Amino acid sequence: MLTTQAGDGLQRPATDGWWRDAVIYQVYVRSFLDSTGDGIGDLAGVRAGLPYLKKLGVDGIWLSPFYPSPQHDHGYDVADYCDVDPVYGDLDEFDLLVTDARRLGMKLVLDIVPNHCSSEHPWFRAALEGGPGSAARSRFHFAPGRGPDGDEPPNNWHAMFGGPAWSRITEPDGTPGEWYLHLFTPEQPDLNWRDPDVANAFDDILRFWLDRGIDGFRIDVAAGLFKDPELPDSPDPRADERSRDSVNPLAWNQPEVHDVWRRWRSVCEEYTARDGCDRLLVGEVSVPTAREHARYIRPDELHQAFFFDLLSAPWRADAFRKTISDAMRDIVGTGSTTTWVLNNHDQVRSVTRYAGEPGLEGSGLGSDRARAAALLMLALPGAAYIYQGEELGLPEVVDLPDELLTDPIFRRTGSRSRVRDGCRVPLPWSGHASPFGFTSGVEGVRPWLPQPAWFAEHATDRAVSDPRSFWHLYREALQLRRGLPQLGTGDLRWLDSPPDVLAFARGEGLVCAVNFGTAPVGAPVPGTLLLASGPCEGPVLPGSTAAWWISDRAAG
Repeated sequence: MLTTQAGDGLQRPATDGWWRDAVIYQVYVRSFLDSTGDGIGDLAGVRAGLPYLKKLGVDGIWLSPFYPSPQHDHGYDVADYCDVDPVYGDLDEFDLLVTDARRLGMKLVLDIVPNHCSSEHPWFRAALEGGPGSAARSRFHFAPGRGPDGDEPPNNWHAMFGGPAWSRITEPDGTPGEWYLHLFTPEQPDLNWRDPDVANAFDDILRFWLDRGIDGFRIDVAAGLFKDPELPDSPDPRADERSRDSVNPLAWNQPEVHDVWRRWRSVCEEYTARDGCDRLLVGEVSVPTAREHARYIRPDELHQAFFFDLLSAPWRADAFRKTISDAMRDIVGTGSTTTWVLNNHDQVRSVTRYAGEPGLEGSGLGSDRARAAALLMLALPGAAYIYQGEELGLPEVVDLPDELLTDPIFRRTGSRSRVRDGCRVPLPWSGHASPFGFTSGVEGVRPWLPQPAWFAEHATDRAVSDPRSFWHLYREALQLRRGLPQLGTGDLRWLDSPPDVLAFARGEGLVCAVNFGTAPVGAPVPGTLLLASGPCEGPVLPGSTAAWWISDRAAG
């Protein structure tokens, strides 16, 4: 039996599921590649980009939502879970994408949004027409307001994207009516998972896409779904106002949510039983600790859940070491593997984040640290997710004009501090001016978000032709990751190192070290340098640099 070694030294049973150490590329569809010339990426564009991703060396792709939607939150407000929005293509085009991915040996994971739907979903329209107490309203969270005229929200909860978590409707007879819950925007009413119609419908949705040949689902808001049935006031009524990522404990991480993941896991196991290939469930799980995170990936629940702690760790060796140690202790101990991530469609890109503050990207510090962090992540046991443009070293676009921002967070708060448009600007593929090969076919069409002139420095064609680029660092690391037996095992052993250096061994003789400081240090072991994130000559590791070695002892 295969085993993995957790951080506590205990041996854990393991399976050989493809997802355990997969590297998956997140495709934000509307910003990947536009095949029609309307300025918005689409499924045909994704299909055209598959050979590029295969050459990069990833194992598969995760697609952001492409379902019919009014696009109030760019597809995370779903109006129909079993179709394709015409702006992205149609089901025939999706089937071609599945076929091409399969031909290239790449996995295909879809984004599914079970916590909430669109206010234009047929269910919510029926709820508005159904009246208080109707079966249609029981699929959502409707409640009478407080106060003499019911003109105050049912409780003090705040939405994650700003403002109150409740909106009042007008009843069919024209009178002021009940309030409904939306933990994100009013256009995204929360579903009531205590209603059996909701669970049954999502069983059918899973099977619809699994029958079309997909390999799994990324689950949005996987720690949500259930709310305290009494809908009481939150003890910390301002929690959700302070940070998009803070959560209301009365509306998050409720124990009943685990029954949903057991049910979904059983659906996936039906398909695995037919052909022996695992169908993946990977959750967006935002909880305070790695120990709570581990509860979602028990053997009969989700296969994996994104471990965001690495993304949010400050640039310090001790912080990274604690984050990794917690994951190895609590997550690997479940028999699953950690799912590492440094970037995604909701976060400031790592090049900008690691620069220390916006505007310092030009110093090179952010790029150096982002390259080092990537090499560290790809040396860790488990799976890794790469966000599109990460392999190009794209910084955040921080100066989009207010009038062009599309993020509902900006619309609801008026603040730019948490706006996500800057990491969603369409990719540069070629050339020296916008649209940089992103869109074609119609003269003068502009991408849905403007690309800055400096995107030319990061265009894909330039990156592929430059052996010093981010792209080549990722490609070489992915090739080594697949070819080195040491990176195929689950063990990690910390090595003694100076305070600003993080060093660990994988398997027999492979060592990864990261210098978080600025002064050069000696290599952690005598050996052969395999790959470095920056210039690295002799037995010296420069500041803001990561490197992989094979120790002389192993080579001998």
